[in-house]
Amino acid sequence: MSNKQVVVVDGDDSAPEAMIPSVALLESMDLPIDFHRPLIGQAAIDEIGTGFPAEAKAAIDASDATFFGSTSGACTAALFYLRWGRETYANVRPCRWIPGYQSPLAAPEGIDFVIIRENLEDLYLGLEGELSDLAALNLTSRNARKPITGMGPGKYAVKAITEVGSERVIRLAFELARKRDKKRKVTLTCKYNMLRVSDGLFLEVGQRLADDYPDIELETYIIDDFLCRMITKPHDLDVVVMPNLYGDIMSDGAAGLMGGLGLAASGCYGDDYAYFESAHGTAPDIKGMNIINPTATLVSAGMMLDYLGFAEASDNLTAAISQVYREGNALTPDQGGNASTTDFCRVVEEYLS
Repeated sequence: MSNKQVVVVDGDDSAPEAMIPSVALLESMDLPIDFHRPLIGQAAIDEIGTGFPAEAKAAIDASDATFFGSTSGACTAALFYLRWGRETYANVRPCRWIPGYQSPLAAPEGIDFVIIRENLEDLYLGLEGELSDLAALNLTSRNARKPITGMGPGKYAVKAITEVGSERVIRLAFELARKRDKKRKVTLTCKYNMLRVSDGLFLEVGQRLADDYPDIELETYIIDDFLCRMITKPHDLDVVVMPNLYGDIMSDGAAGLMGGLGLAASGCYGDDYAYFESAHGTAPDIKGMNIINPTATLVSAGMMLDYLGFAEASDNLTAAISQVYREGNALTPDQGGNASTTDFCRVVEEYLS
């Protein structure tokens, strides 16, 4: 079997401080994986004037997956290509509490659900501008009952929900609920009571697809109702699917329930490609301090190993991370410890050996 090819993008600010030891840990596992670091981001800008050279794009296209550090701007073009260029339409974010996570909840034991966020559509198409640009359309607000161009100077943003985009991400949610074989339930949420056409389409597609999965329960909630339920009854959830903007916000909230953004892993999947990244930001305030929590990066790495066909290695990595938290002797400051990023990764590696 030929080696799998993985492109590594270390990211910006504090992100490389988590990515570099995490990749070193993966290399220590002696798996048939070749890691490549093409010139991307600030280094590429400094050397050749662009953050995403053609050679970097070619490296991604030739790879089996990308392992991506958080970006604050310099690596954004590469990230956009991984999403819209490679059509990675499903952002999958696990929300599983393990002993040792500093959850604010009194009883977080047993929380284990997944948020699937549509990754390409909704307001993230970036269609924004001046309200006056819409004058020729003569649009009238259904609720305000007056032309939107008569409301004074302002801005607009286009929200687009498509049937194809909704169907593929909702179908993935049903398939994952079947594969997890836990509660065998999909929770679909959006603002279908107010946005009856756009979010209403997302709801309609979900209800139609439910007929193809009679073994999986479908429940639906308006997004604000869902937020309340996610906080008060997170144990009831299994697989949750929602449009892009809601998913971006709710998944960060779910990370807060687990114990913070340092625990927020993710994988972004398309039909023929996937990339994996921690869902937190670049943490510029702690850059250079070697205290960024690498848990989200390492859990994302475990998701990548599973995607590449190394399920046993993925399970072993997950078990090692869990052991670090159970013992609590090598936790980073955000989790109540005083260990460095590299200390945490070193102990995980020891438990793997």
